[in-house]
Amino acid sequence: MVPHPKRKLSKGRRDRRRAQDALQALNLVQCNNCGEMRLSHTVCPNCGHYQGREVISKESKKK
Repeated sequence: MVPHPKRKLSKGRRDRRRAQDALQALNLVQCNNCGEMRLSHTVCPNCGHYQGREVISKESKKK
């Protein structure tokens, strides 16, 4: 047999638990150097710049 709850959960307790289930959109901002969209407060994955200076050196792709 499957266990059953002893008491009914109130609507408030149920809704407080479900309040964490909503997904939020990522906060994307435009990179000042290359113009690509990136997460705020992170190094740009495209060019490697953060706050106007190069943090990660990215080599240009040669074909």
